[in-house]
Amino acid sequence: MNSIIAIVGRPNVGKSTFFNRLVQKREAIVDAVSGVTRDRHYGKSDWNGKEFSIIDTGGYTIGSDDIFEEEIRKQVALAIDEADIIVFVVDVEDGITPMDAEVAKILRKVKKPIFIAVNKVDNAMRAANAVEFYNLGLGDYHTISSINGSGTGDLLDAITKKIPDIEIEESSEESKEEQLPRFAVVGRPNAGKSSFINALIGEDRNIVTNIAGTTRDAIDTKYNRFGFDFNLVDTAGIRKKSKVKEDLEFYSVMRAVRSIEYSDVIILVVDATRGFEGQDQNIFWLAEKNRKGVVILVNKWDLIEKETNTMRDFKARVTKEIEPFTDVPIVFISALTKQRLFKAIETAVDVFKNRKNRISTSKFNDTMLEIVKHNPPPAIKGKFVKIKYCMQLPTPTPQFVFFCNLPQYVKDPYKRFVENKLREIYNFSGVPITIYFRQK
Repeated sequence: MNSIIAIVGRPNVGKSTFFNRLVQKREAIVDAVSGVTRDRHYGKSDWNGKEFSIIDTGGYTIGSDDIFEEEIRKQVALAIDEADIIVFVVDVEDGITPMDAEVAKILRKVKKPIFIAVNKVDNAMRAANAVEFYNLGLGDYHTISSINGSGTGDLLDAITKKIPDIEIEESSEESKEEQLPRFAVVGRPNAGKSSFINALIGEDRNIVTNIAGTTRDAIDTKYNRFGFDFNLVDTAGIRKKSKVKEDLEFYSVMRAVRSIEYSDVIILVVDATRGFEGQDQNIFWLAEKNRKGVVILVNKWDLIEKETNTMRDFKARVTKEIEPFTDVPIVFISALTKQRLFKAIETAVDVFKNRKNRISTSKFNDTMLEIVKHNPPPAIKGKFVKIKYCMQLPTPTPQFVFFCNLPQYVKDPYKRFVENKLREIYNFSGVPITIYFRQK
């Protein structure tokens, strides 16, 4: 489970620069997703061998100071709810402002690790001025310069000490059987997530047990429906949020981040009357980057006027939007009329099983080496790539490695060809696959 780090602070203190430095300047960066507004708000990074996700709560309303204050309170509340670690960015040029003091007052009550990053410290004089930030009452501070990167390494060293090491449990076959699927139901506001959950589990909420999650916000609730046992990751994303104007979309994505990190399979609920929109793509992207299983549920299908190929056409449009990862089950449902709810859960359980697929090395070599022998990578500069051996890695999600003489000459189109062949032969529907080419 990745830890989530939230960056909070006033506008223009350099939160986004700090965020961009973390997500772009590391080789291990996966990517940053464009948020609802002009800023990018979510990224993944790693440091000292520990992977973590970063939320930049920053900068979307432009307005008077009182609007800003309200906005910052919301950002801090979001960070407190959703993050494991909070980085509070302040500006050495401005010193402690009333708004900084206000944020510090809220943060002093929080039981999570909090780091003060005093930004724009690029000379000794400014380093001396930073002492005043002790007055925030949040303990020690770190001086950084987001623009040139000085100090960020030390700050990250301190942060990663607070991130627990991931223990890989060597579980027996029996206990593997007992691991229940963890489903998170996510989607944009008003797509029908709550209606789907209520239709699925019934108003009586036949809860078997409550297992407290790792944070007070992610609670696994065990259900048995249609003969399937599963855990629903009940996070803040499922709670009804008060309507916030233009940032409602942003908050919904940030809530989804937490649900996604804590689940095995993401059930993405899409509103059939609105189509597959940018926000749905963002959430899909998050699930894929986190290597989670995905099922897309097209809800409110009862409201759509049907012709012969309505379903096929809708499916084709969604598939186009999620390229290149298109091997994803799409189920058309109606939470209102309870249409295909069984199919939805059955599909999610199948995806959970697919994610745990293990292929024996000998079988894998027999099949895949034959394919790559007949369809080798195209030669580059007269150099021929010879693939000698391949195997599935012992990772929690499906990852494969192909050993060859010149891995640098294997380009993306060929990787996609190998992945497509692999998907044709083995069932990895709904599951992101990672393929590596390495020197033997």
